[in-house]
This record gives sequence, structure tokens and C-alpha cells, in this order.
Amino acid sequence: MNNNDNGTPTDTLPPVETNKPNTDYKPAFEGQTRINGVKTNTPYESKVITNKLKSPWGIAVLPDGKLLITEKEGTFRIVYPDGQVSEPITGAPKVDPSGQGGLLGLTLDPDFASNRMVYWAFSEPVEGGNHTAVAKGKLSEDEKTMTDVQVIYRSTPTYAGRLHYGGRVIFDKDGNLFVSTGERSDLETRPLAQDLKSSLGKILRITKDGKPAQGNPFANRTDALPEIYSYGHRNPQGLTIHPETGDLWETEFGPRGGDELNRIEAGKNYGWPVITYGIEYSGAKIGNPPIQVKEGMEQPVYYWDPVLSPSGTTFYSGKGIEEWKNNIFIGGLSSTHIARLVIKDNKVVGEERLLAKEGERFRDVVEGLNGELFAITDSGKLYQISKK
Repeated sequence: MNNNDNGTPTDTLPPVETNKPNTDYKPAFEGQTRINGVKTNTPYESKVITNKLKSPWGIAVLPDGKLLITEKEGTFRIVYPDGQVSEPITGAPKVDPSGQGGLLGLTLDPDFASNRMVYWAFSEPVEGGNHTAVAKGKLSEDEKTMTDVQVIYRSTPTYAGRLHYGGRVIFDKDGNLFVSTGERSDLETRPLAQDLKSSLGKILRITKDGKPAQGNPFANRTDALPEIYSYGHRNPQGLTIHPETGDLWETEFGPRGGDELNRIEAGKNYGWPVITYGIEYSGAKIGNPPIQVKEGMEQPVYYWDPVLSPSGTTFYSGKGIEEWKNNIFIGGLSSTHIARLVIKDNKVVGEERLLAKEGERFRDVVEGLNGELFAITDSGKLYQISKK
């Protein structure tokens, strides 16, 4: 891809999405959906490192280049560069793997090289249902067990459901954790995304001990949980931080249509279920009347209709493929591809589909130590994408 002096792609193509949208809703601004397509000029290749994982959900890159991976049913495994897969790592707390639950996203402590601490999200079974929880543990030196495991945070309220856990965790520059939670999908829990007394449908910011982080936007309010960072989210399964600006970006599932890419700002309301570019799976409209724009609620930077089904996401450093620098890569589930978005001035200016011919549901994507991308699929494959 060639860029002009201000970073905008010059060799653009028609939009990659050609299917009919679910709605006739109009975007709030030009380029909010169905942006022009772009194509990577740098030769690259993809290969399957292993196909022996069991419903993998999250990836973390260890300092020596090995990959620590969560599997939905409740196990951690390590994948070696030669594709060898370890035995299950013991010590993790029990998960509820029904529906969309299980062992979910994970991240390494910024000081992992010295303290070996790992943080992860999971659906915790409790009396009366389950909830998204966050735990931490120490990966043993022999990499066979998690020790000193503690559950440091539990989202509220508990609910007897099987959907929309969110489940990504990442560190910010201050050493605090961002955690995404879903609103649990059902009509009765949906409004909790707007309720500041509930931690469902939120991005949370907590310390390594699970306490509200200092400087959170609702810290001094009696009518809000102090751990909330942003609200009005449906099912956010992607969190990533821009390598240059430090901004937090998020991807979340809409219903039928209206999957979103958001730049998250402290204290902001991202609208669900009041505003949306999607409709119910039944085809019914959401809201009476349905609205897409409302004062005091944030617009997505970009949305998809039909859906991408966006899960794990990462910004790319440009270390291996320079033209990908500061592009965002998003694992698509039902869309069965990895979306590459070119970002300029916090707007999407180009979109490309990678590995679309593989027919896989891509659950997470991360950058490795040498500028390669690693992506996992629901079928158990681990892909490596790298410069030829």
C-alpha cells in the first residue's frame, strides 16, 4: 500500500464488504462503515504452527518467544516455536465453559520476566449462576502449573446465563489492568450496560489486586462503581493500546449488524442498548423508535453491517512489515477472516481481509517478538503470519 504525505492510502480499492447490510441506517459521518479497501504490497506468508489446540481463546507472548494460550474448557497450554504443545498447565480455578464462557483472555505482568505473574479472565461458576472474574497466578519455573492463584475481581451481578462475558484483560502504562465485561445478552440484563451500579457491559480499570485504580472517572461518585472506566458496551472481546498515542481501543459485538470499533475515553458512554447500528437476531428493530445517534453517547470509530464478529485485536508495531505500522488487526469469527484496518487521525481510512480463504473463526491475534502475527482459531489452529 502506498501513502501520500499525510499517511492516507493512495492506491485504494472498492470496499471489502459487498453483501447487503441488515439495515438502511445511515452512518453518522463519512468513513464510519464500508471504507475503501486496501491491499498489502509487502509479500507475506501464513502457516499453521499447530492444529492441536482445543478451542483456544487468548494468547500471550512469553519473553523467550513461546506462546501461553488459554483454552475455553479451562486449561492453559504453551506452544513452542516448533509447534509442540505442552500438557495442560495445572492450578487454574474451575470455569463454567457452557455457551460463550470458559477460560478467556490473559495477559502477562509487565514485570513477568522477574515475577512470572499471569492475569486472566474467566467465567466463574457460583451459586445462582456465573460471572466474569479476573484471577492472577504465578507460572512455575518448569511451566507446568499456576501457583499462588487468587481471584482478584468478580463482576456483578451474578447471572444464570451463558452469553456475553467480554473477557479481555490488558495492562495500561501505569501497571493497572483494563478488563472488558459483557452485558450477558438477555433483555433483562441488557439495561445494566447503562447502570453505573453494575459492572456488566463495561470497561473496568483495576489494580493488580483487583481494587479500583487511582484516577478512575467515577471514583468520587456515590452512585457509581469506582472501578468503571467506560460503559454502554454490549460484548467487548477486543482490547488493545495504540503503541504511539497510548489510547485504549476496543472491539465489541453488535447484534445483527453494528459490530463496533471504539476508541475508549475515561467516563464516556458508548451507547448500548440505547443506540446501535444493528437489529435483533429476529429482525426486529432495537428501540422504539430505533436510534443511532444520541447526545452524550459516543459514536463508534467504525462499524460493520453485516457483522465481523470481532474478537481479539492488536495494534501492529511495523517491526516486520513496515506498511502495517500502527494498523489494527482484528480476529473475525463468523466473518472468518482477520480484518486489517488502516488508522489515521483516529479514523479508519482503509480495510483489508487477511486469511479469508482459510474459512476459520479467528479468536485472537497478537504480535510476536520478531514482527510476526500469531492468530488462533476456534477449530484449534495457531497461525503465524510473517514477511516472506
